[in-house]
Amino acid sequence: MTRAPAYCGGDEFGQGNDAMTDRRPLGAPVPGWTPPPPPDGTAMEGRYARLERLDAERHAALLYQAFDGHDEVWDYMPDGPFASAAQFHRWVRAAAARDDILFHAIRDLDSGEFGGFASYLRIKPEAGSIEVGYIALAPRLQRSRAATEAMYLMMKWAFEAGYRRYEWKCDALNRPSRRAAQRLGFSYEGIFRQATVVKGRNRDTAWFSVIDAEWPALDEAFRLWLDAENFDANGQQRERLSDLTLLVRAASDPGLA
Repeated sequence: MTRAPAYCGGDEFGQGNDAMTDRRPLGAPVPGWTPPPPPDGTAMEGRYARLERLDAERHAALLYQAFDGHDEVWDYMPDGPFASAAQFHRWVRAAAARDDILFHAIRDLDSGEFGGFASYLRIKPEAGSIEVGYIALAPRLQRSRAATEAMYLMMKWAFEAGYRRYEWKCDALNRPSRRAAQRLGFSYEGIFRQATVVKGRNRDTAWFSVIDAEWPALDEAFRLWLDAENFDANGQQRERLSDLTLLVRAASDPGLA
């Protein structure tokens, strides 16, 4: 007996016999859409932080000093730790030469010291999407106003340049990174299971994003938090950034509950 072929749902393959097939929903129009420019490495400077394009001759030795003795910084990074200043210098030189990732060195303007780096990656102007990542902060820069402002400046550039989507991705086991994303106003989007292999170990990846419609409110939240009046004489914050961004986020990370 010949069996009738199995029928696959029409919606999945565009074949349904539903009378409403010709009225299925479509995405909202994006009138006047023009792809934004890729980042060009122009320096960004605020009240507490300055970011400049990573350069081995200018930054490698200073960053190595900041990271030296703190191998935990590299736990969730695809590279490092580095056994010597020379090895790190070679890595910085190669990283700075990449054409798919744009690295920035971060300088704390209060101390005058370089304490980390961050990058733009997965740069897709045609989709209006760009990611911030490959972030390494030495202890001296962690939990500082300079570190927060550095993230603000990079986000600000992306949206003012015309990007529609700003992404953050991290190892799902990296709870500090997930907390940082949420604090900075990124909305949780889910876990990509077995997304890649890093240093011979499985990595599930947590995804977060900010979209352009959320940027004006986040911009205001960052400005309020970074204002000098938000800090007392001892440098303690009066309002937490996570509280200021809470109402903007479309979704919170359930892994942090």
